[in-house]
Amino acid sequence: MVRCVLPPAAERHFEDYPVGAVFDLGSFLLAEDDIVSFATRYDPQSMHIDRDWAAQGPFGGVIASGWHTVAGLMRLIVENFLPRNGLASPGINELRWLLPVYPGETLRAQVTVTEARRSRSRPDRGLVTSFVEVLNQAGDPVLTMRPMNFIRVRPESLASSG
Repeated sequence: MVRCVLPPAAERHFEDYPVGAVFDLGSFLLAEDDIVSFATRYDPQSMHIDRDWAAQGPFGGVIASGWHTVAGLMRLIVENFLPRNGLASPGINELRWLLPVYPGETLRAQVTVTEARRSRSRPDRGLVTSFVEVLNQAGDPVLTMRPMNFIRVRPESLASSG
């Protein structure tokens, strides 16, 4: 496993994402009030919003919505992984919620580049596929996903390939 550091977001290009590279994205914490507030608005299931029900439920207390965990992860991806290149993502191949996230847990995220290929039809970009893990304080994965991102190639790479 090769841990890598990316250049500043404005300077990132396809060539900065080699296959096998692992990037630490940082960490985030979900407080109980934030969990309840998010879920009340976006995922109002009892396990996320009703403290009394949740205390008697299968998890022994309130747990974060998986979508809340994804939202926290997304901020780390934007701040610490994606370039500022204006290209949209074509999607996510797989999203898994593996363990519940309890209030006060500090979650950390890492991303491993699993595939990187230049586009044949759009030579100004490449497609980077990665495996993202969100780990709890014990180091156990609570969420995994396999996103794809279009990333611009360096202008000098484009000039030399044409």
